[in-house]
Amino acid sequence: MCAMRRRLILTTLAISLAAAAPRAEQSGPGTPAFEAETLKHFQALLQQDTSSPPGNEIRAVEYLKKVLDAEGIPYEVFAKDPQRPNLVVRMKGNGKKKPVLVMGHTDVATVDRKRWTFPPFGGTVDGGYVYGRGTIDDKDNLVAGLMLILQIHRTKLALDRDVILLAEAGEEGAPDVGAQFMADNHFSAIDAEFCLAEGGGVVRSGGKVKQANVGTTEKEPRPVELIVTGPAGHGSVPNQNSAVLSVSAAVSKVGQWKPPLRLNETTASYFKRLASMAEPATAQRYRDLLNPDPKVHGPAEDWMLVNEPGHWSMTHTSLVPTIITTGFRYNVIPSEAKATFDVRLHPDENQDTFLDQIRKVINDPKVEVRWARDRYRPAGGSRLNTEAYTVIEAMTKKHYDTVTLPTMGTGATDMSNIRAKGPQCYGIGPATDTEDGQKGYGAHSDQERILVDELHRFVRFQYDVVMEMARAK
Repeated sequence: MCAMRRRLILTTLAISLAAAAPRAEQSGPGTPAFEAETLKHFQALLQQDTSSPPGNEIRAVEYLKKVLDAEGIPYEVFAKDPQRPNLVVRMKGNGKKKPVLVMGHTDVATVDRKRWTFPPFGGTVDGGYVYGRGTIDDKDNLVAGLMLILQIHRTKLALDRDVILLAEAGEEGAPDVGAQFMADNHFSAIDAEFCLAEGGGVVRSGGKVKQANVGTTEKEPRPVELIVTGPAGHGSVPNQNSAVLSVSAAVSKVGQWKPPLRLNETTASYFKRLASMAEPATAQRYRDLLNPDPKVHGPAEDWMLVNEPGHWSMTHTSLVPTIITTGFRYNVIPSEAKATFDVRLHPDENQDTFLDQIRKVINDPKVEVRWARDRYRPAGGSRLNTEAYTVIEAMTKKHYDTVTLPTMGTGATDMSNIRAKGPQCYGIGPATDTEDGQKGYGAHSDQERILVDELHRFVRFQYDVVMEMARAK
């Protein structure tokens, strides 16, 4: 009788526990309810106009606060500018391991509204896509981080690490209110062993996944200015000492200059893996790029510059003229001309001697060469032999069935500010189509969109990456 009663009690307890199991487990990543909620939050965030400048990231932060308050999830807000706050959420673990930080920035690049088919801040769903500024830069990472936090909270998952979400302001050119501000003033709130952010992504072509790029390092942006002063005069009289002529000649020389090839752990691994996937002729060029003999890698460099400039930029410091400022009317020879170059420095570039190299290339004492701004996104890299990178590789294989390539970003992200403090940071992102760029869709492009299915797949992928690193074993 006692044994029967014990079995009855245990059975009743099991039934009660099953009934009390969080509904979130039954509606987690991959389920229709979870995906519907993801899309709802994604559209709502896209509808917040957080164009930077001026930013107004408070609009996105207020929405996040509303969602978190409804769930009873605590958070902290840190702001240098009240209109540009940063929000931090921490899901506590048992402390066996250091935290993992997930980042997503709330600001977006500015738009030219007349070039958009759908409203840039409408979050319109059409033909399997979501349209809007921020769909791939970077409210996709932001909503993935939000859904990660919601799922951890609802399922009461036991964690070996704290999981931290940083919804950051100012990524689009103003890290002094965002990542840099947090790193310099509130680093204890986001200190972690690993961090995940934008700066990578899965490449699709013809509707098929080709590879997954994981950002492990990036170039450092630091614009350079060329300034020339000279005598003003009437436009009807030629002046060979014209500031315009001198700066134009300097721009041409610098634009044609090719800084030396530089490889590091990330790029060497990237091209080695890429060669194993490419057509024979292209694969040989990738292998030639890794050859230390200039007679071998030189022709490969030249081919890259013409045919694959993005790959050329991964292995060189690049200098691209973007602004020339001079004159105020057609018949006046101006007394000053200035040209600005968007310079993306290789992490191994010696910045103390770089301006002298440019001066040598120009070879004209009339041309002043100077940095247009102080360093604000320091170069740095993350290792490939870490738990985080191993997990990312495994989850990439699980979700995308493709190879992972460590990648040096030619752009810039806020991971640089966090890496400078010690965490190993890795750039990840959803799958996008190579054909979209040719159609005018992309980050900072005339239009921007993401496939709904790929948004959901990325949310599942990021969740599994973080859980593999953080869930209590």
